[in-house]
Amino acid sequence: MAPPRNVVKIAVQMRDAIPQLIQLDQAKPLAAVLKEVCNAWSLAHSERYALQFADGHRRYITENNRAEIKNGSILCLSTAPDLEAEWLLGGLQSGSREGRRESLQHLVLLVPDITFAREVISRDGLQRLGTIIEDGDDLGEVLALALRAFLELMEHGVVSWETLSIPFVRKVVSYVNMNLMDASVQPLALRLLESVTLSSPALGQLVKSEVPLDRLLVHLKVMNQQLQTKAMALLTALLQGASPPERKHMLDYLWQRNLRQFIYKNIIHSAAPLGAEMAHHLYVLQSLTLGLLEPRMRMPLDPYSQEQREQLQALRQAAFEQEGESLGAGLSADRRRSLCAREFRKLGFSNSNPGQDLERVPPGLLALDNMLYFSRHAPSAYSRFVLENSSREDKHECPFARSSIQLTVLLCELLRVGEPCSETAQDFSPMFFGQDESFHELFCVSIQLLNKTWKEMRATQEDFDKVMQVVREQLARTLALKPSSLELFRTKVNALTYGEVLRLRQTERLHQEGTLAPPILELREKLKPELMGLIRQQRLLRLCEGTLFRKISSRRRQDKLWFCCLSPNHKVLQYGDVEEGASPPAPETLPEQLPVADIRALLTGKDCPHVREKGSGKQNKDLYELAFSVSYDREEEEAYLNFIAPSKWEFDLWTDGLSALLGSPMGSEQTRLDLEQLLTMETKLRLLELENVPIPEQPPPIPPPPTNFNFCYDCSIAEP
Repeated sequence: MAPPRNVVKIAVQMRDAIPQLIQLDQAKPLAAVLKEVCNAWSLAHSERYALQFADGHRRYITENNRAEIKNGSILCLSTAPDLEAEWLLGGLQSGSREGRRESLQHLVLLVPDITFAREVISRDGLQRLGTIIEDGDDLGEVLALALRAFLELMEHGVVSWETLSIPFVRKVVSYVNMNLMDASVQPLALRLLESVTLSSPALGQLVKSEVPLDRLLVHLKVMNQQLQTKAMALLTALLQGASPPERKHMLDYLWQRNLRQFIYKNIIHSAAPLGAEMAHHLYVLQSLTLGLLEPRMRMPLDPYSQEQREQLQALRQAAFEQEGESLGAGLSADRRRSLCAREFRKLGFSNSNPGQDLERVPPGLLALDNMLYFSRHAPSAYSRFVLENSSREDKHECPFARSSIQLTVLLCELLRVGEPCSETAQDFSPMFFGQDESFHELFCVSIQLLNKTWKEMRATQEDFDKVMQVVREQLARTLALKPSSLELFRTKVNALTYGEVLRLRQTERLHQEGTLAPPILELREKLKPELMGLIRQQRLLRLCEGTLFRKISSRRRQDKLWFCCLSPNHKVLQYGDVEEGASPPAPETLPEQLPVADIRALLTGKDCPHVREKGSGKQNKDLYELAFSVSYDREEEEAYLNFIAPSKWEFDLWTDGLSALLGSPMGSEQTRLDLEQLLTMETKLRLLELENVPIPEQPPPIPPPPTNFNFCYDCSIAEP
């Protein structure tokens, strides 16, 4: 007879003892189970012991997580967490360096477990670790272990970062500022200061005042990738916590110290591959740098500003200076005003008073900045653009000012100027670190592209919006390629002509739509079940390969990873934590298991519990798009396994695979694209012999039956 559902068969180990094979009744109190296990080994005082998972992070088993014990689990009997914490914290008071080191090594192994961490914190463990860090008697391995254990305890969120004392933070700052320091200490000290800066504005100001930017530059320029990454993390945290004027001052100073050039040459183009965390921090640095443009983008032109009026006149004079001087000499004031108004019209402003065009926000004064930059840094191209278009027929001229204003809006949208930084994004553009004034330089390339596309389209004023749509597509496609330099961007975007855009559109349309003839549609419907089976098989194979997911807390982006995969028999989800930089583990080594039969439902987006906890802020939009959870039965309660996919593609594959396991339809965008691609390919293969043969919209009519059937051929008669 099969055992009850709440009974699982497990093994329990203990050092120097023969393992026990027992049937664990999940309905029995954990204390009673411990007593039975201890009695089998003749151990008294069962309250001094606890059960742990034998693999993974050796988490303690409590009444809250005991439902994670499955058939075949291996547990070990160890010291109870309260006694273990008491013993290890006592070891920290040891007079010998070796004793403190061994206690800290065991502490670092156990503090990732929240049960053990709570016991340590309740016994003033943070204060004892803080004393070791503040005393700084040993600047080597002991200090590194103390910092690591302190970080692990704080990241459980039991104690607020704002409770840290100012002397403690200053001591950690001193480790960052020290020249001769153990290589394992400074990355941990930088990581701790990053957490402090992100979590406590008051202590963040202290860190900002105590850690010079020059010191962070020193750490960034060492050939230690881990130290570089943590220094960049603290730098971006300080920039995010600064006010806009302070941020501008800090970034100006960093660019003066050639940080941009160093990032471009020694980090982006380093021989070592760029890590995901460094890519995220470069994205944040790029976003904050472009964010400096937001005040100008939100500020309309002030008609009473003498400086802005002079800038507009300088723009006009740069294009029509010689012509204006020859025509304006000896003219009355009214005549000169009329002449200026006409020249502003030639320049492409919609109104004779150009200030009215620049009252729109966005782009506000940022459009004027772009036009002035183009006229001053590419004067020949600017004059050629304006004069060439002012000499065309009116209906074919490309308005420079109107185009510049709309192009500035377009660039701000494509580059997300003014939008908050994502917590997980990594899509920075290398060319922005290879060029000073990258936004204005990109505008100079783009405005010349717009003029070129205008001529290729033979556009008129009525076609302005169509031209801007084509230019948007040209820029978006080229930016997606992530060119490494502005010159490479210029080459690629100019190669993407209007004709090439039309060809790409046509190709994509043919791939997406195919033919709409009823016979072909009927054929496609017949092919769909077979092809959906192929897609389902591919999704399940991808789940079997597994994926590394990043843990996201409600406080900040975490460095920890975990791996999840589907068993080859498609019956169990296997998962567990992995170290940063480690290769994906083998499925049989993963400590956690979730039977597919226990899964109730698949949740996505805002329905996920870990997304609801983070609120509905604009900065969490990317998490909504990548979040999914599976709800499953744990005893009689509903529990969740929560995921944040590393990309939209992985999100689609996992949600499709889980839907297939649950017998639900696969409804992701990736499934739609894959099915369309397979249908198009299969349909073309089936119709190869009908190439150039027109397929009628309606099947041909069936002719009426003959008047007689006397045309039957007698096969028995042999031919002579």
